[in-house]
Amino acid sequence: MRAYSHLSLLLAAVLMSACGQSMPPMVSEPPPAPAAPATAADTRTLDAKPQTSRRNLSQIRSSGELRVLTRNAATTYYLDRDEQAAGPEYELVSAFAAALGVKARFVVKETLADILDSLSRGDADMAAAGLTATDDREQRFLFSEPTRHTTQQLVCRRRGTVARDVAALSKVKLEVIADSAYEATLTALRQQLPELVWQRNHDIGTEQLLQKVWQRDIDCTITDSNIVDVNRRLLPELIVMFDISPPQAQGWALPATASELLVEANHWLRSKAGREVLSDVDERYYGHIDTFDYVDTRALLRRADERLPQYRKLFEQAARRHNLDPQLLAAQAYQESHWDPAARSPTGVRGLMMLTRDTADSLGVADRLDPAQSIAAGARYLAKLRKRFRAEIGEPDRTYMALAAYNVGRAHMHDAQLLARRLGKDPHSWADLREVLPLLSNPRYYKTLKYGYARGLEPVRYVQRIRNYQDILAARDNPNLPVLARKD
Repeated sequence: MRAYSHLSLLLAAVLMSACGQSMPPMVSEPPPAPAAPATAADTRTLDAKPQTSRRNLSQIRSSGELRVLTRNAATTYYLDRDEQAAGPEYELVSAFAAALGVKARFVVKETLADILDSLSRGDADMAAAGLTATDDREQRFLFSEPTRHTTQQLVCRRRGTVARDVAALSKVKLEVIADSAYEATLTALRQQLPELVWQRNHDIGTEQLLQKVWQRDIDCTITDSNIVDVNRRLLPELIVMFDISPPQAQGWALPATASELLVEANHWLRSKAGREVLSDVDERYYGHIDTFDYVDTRALLRRADERLPQYRKLFEQAARRHNLDPQLLAAQAYQESHWDPAARSPTGVRGLMMLTRDTADSLGVADRLDPAQSIAAGARYLAKLRKRFRAEIGEPDRTYMALAAYNVGRAHMHDAQLLARRLGKDPHSWADLREVLPLLSNPRYYKTLKYGYARGLEPVRYVQRIRNYQDILAARDNPNLPVLARKD
């Protein structure tokens, strides 16, 4: 991530005074949009008639539900390909609601303005939508302890019109979400750069603005670093030019009268249970996103169109037979061979799943170059490895450990679990084993272990890449995520 020192003094001088001011006229400002009709997700989460009230904590508990405003995005709340709710905000809020003794009922809104207006009216108990605690918002709402910190970034397109520094922002077609934290930052900057102008969008979300940049409809936009990290794996031509803010806190927004609920939320977020959920959610949704690799991501998307279709049914059949995720199996095959059935390594492993001769023989594979045999055997072998880890290890940790064993061997994974215990870490947690595995190449540690030296960083990277590929493939196939075209 680029340094923001070139902006910090400028922002510090003007941000406090600017965030609460009304917006001067902008170029090409669209008129306010009417309220959007209910989406499919709204239908699943809303009653026929909205229930408008500002409820206290006792009323929330008596009702048995916590009403939560959110938006449809990979970094907040979405329905997966099995029509099951998922997303970082969904998991966090659901765990908090359970701690209150109620269930979370999510109300999906189309835009940021819809969320804030609805919260102001008292249509819900809180909003969990990746909201930055700006000065203006803190005058209207209560904000919880931070659930994460993000940095605002200027995003443009490769080989497009770009701004390489703040002074060049006035030379690009820049569009941001109206009344957002991004607009507050631009408002502050414009006090020192009066020529700075931008377009305000009332109608869509940040993800759709990233698509507009990718489609060359606009030159640049501003968004949070975690949103960029997730979305440019599907739109790899997007590039981060520079950070336009220091790290900023995001949290849950509550009505100004909800002080009791705020106390409970903060207490839970600070508690051991809350910190564990925060850590688990961060690991699940962001822990595998490595440094962005443009060339690798472009190659994956191209081969997903050119090669994957002919093997898709084989992956689905093998995954179903062994209770594996088909996209994870396809992602593993891509990591192994880039879906090349004739792939061969210098050590002699071959085929789509890159099986050794011994492994192939033990699984009854007659021809490692036959895609059907290779995929079926690879899935069977991965399932076999997974069974060798204790059943009490939860998912997805158990599958990640099996993937690591596929790469480095079950014996070295046994050593890693033993070393984790010695170091006071959890041998059943992939997040902990991910820290321990690289120590298997350190003589201080491997000389004390049964199976000795191993290149322990390799399985960590192996699992990380597979998880990243799996996410990309899942997002491409998920009609519930706000992502448009996948091809250039």
